[in-house]
Amino acid sequence: MYVGIDVGTSTVKAAAFDAGGRELAVAARPVGLALHGGVVEQDMEEVYSAVVAVLGELTTRVPGPVELAGLTGQGDGVWLVDKDGLPVRAAASWMDGRAHELLDQWLEDGTFEAVFRRTGSAMFPGCPGPLLAWFDRYEPKALDAAATALYCKDMVFRRLTGAPATTDVSDASMPFLDPRTRTYDNRVVELLGLTHRRGLLAPIGDPVAVAEARGEGLPAGTRVANGPYDLPACALGAGVTVPGDGLLIVGTCLASLVATTDLDLSGEPAGLYISTDRPGHRLRAMPAMVGTAALDWVLSTTGVHHEEVDALLADTPPGANGVRVLPYFAPSGERAPFVEPRLRAQLTGVSLESTKGDLVRATCEGIGFAARHCLAAAGLTGSLAVCGGGTRSPVWMRLLADVLGRPLRVVEGEVGARGAVLAAAERYGVPLDAGVWTKPTTVVEPDAARAAYYTKAYEDHLARLAQARERAR
Repeated sequence: MYVGIDVGTSTVKAAAFDAGGRELAVAARPVGLALHGGVVEQDMEEVYSAVVAVLGELTTRVPGPVELAGLTGQGDGVWLVDKDGLPVRAAASWMDGRAHELLDQWLEDGTFEAVFRRTGSAMFPGCPGPLLAWFDRYEPKALDAAATALYCKDMVFRRLTGAPATTDVSDASMPFLDPRTRTYDNRVVELLGLTHRRGLLAPIGDPVAVAEARGEGLPAGTRVANGPYDLPACALGAGVTVPGDGLLIVGTCLASLVATTDLDLSGEPAGLYISTDRPGHRLRAMPAMVGTAALDWVLSTTGVHHEEVDALLADTPPGANGVRVLPYFAPSGERAPFVEPRLRAQLTGVSLESTKGDLVRATCEGIGFAARHCLAAAGLTGSLAVCGGGTRSPVWMRLLADVLGRPLRVVEGEVGARGAVLAAAERYGVPLDAGVWTKPTTVVEPDAARAAYYTKAYEDHLARLAQARERAR
């Protein structure tokens, strides 16, 4: 069997596949997030223990040799480890907002734009640049104690295999990687005031690093590949490799990705270019901060259960009876297709006559408009695949097809883990049929009349967003 490991923000999963890409079993464990005052952290020991636990469960449920394992996980954040790969403090999550004042300063003095023009990375508070600069200013002893600033999957790879600390070009893409040379841009390090911390940046494995498991979770000697991180892994798992084709991940993070061979560093700085294992091939990424997390907040606040969502969406008309939601709920603001650290969510058109269905549908529509904005900015011209937890709602998928005005190739299951296996197979020279492995579960077509309605509603969304951004500043 082939094993894909996906170390997510709230859930750690491991999936087993046969040689034809059929999903044999999935094991999962929740992991905690500590949120307080804009700070969002995770316990590395808890995360690693969850990885070992799901791998142990999976290999027990599906007996037989493990041909190879591919590793992926959440990107960004800062995971500080010592020379033995052990944590020196809690990991700072990609959702962390503590560095927003530094980012505000860089937005004002031109540093933010200068970095984008060099690397194609539009920094946000939870990416390594601002976080490392924040630690250097306010918690320097943590950096003094660390040997390397890793990303999530890199920490796990180090512990599973004992291999030296390393990352890959996909995780390194934000914000220090020069996408042309595929090496760190020391001028960017200098611009962020981190030259004296340059040694903390992990060596880049290009192509992705490989090593053998030491026997925790996976049988000793199992071949393991480190990467790419979850966004490009999902693109691989959904078959998005042809320039112009796109992927929308409807998960905690609403991520829009478009395959490209271009590198355009002009225009409004936003998103990033994610380098891949194929030199010259990149993903233009617009990873918005909040996806299903916005809907989860509304459901929790209104007392609606997830199993009620489809019925509420079906019973509420397009436009949600005048209720509108700008779904920017993240405590660190928004990062794509624009950067606005102080932007917050807005609900308008609400009255005593508004129902729970109105709030739920308006939120789903708002998320759809945000996705349309991101996909347009990323340069979508071809087909669009969709994956993530949101695909479990068929009514929401129909709504999303209408809001986006295009067919959706819905790819279900553990798409990130699937992509991690395909990346590992490529790295080890194991022939797997990617076309079979990435075949969509279904294709959802938009309704022409509703799509026309949402095209006009999208323009209204953009106008309200422009006003909200102005107020946020």
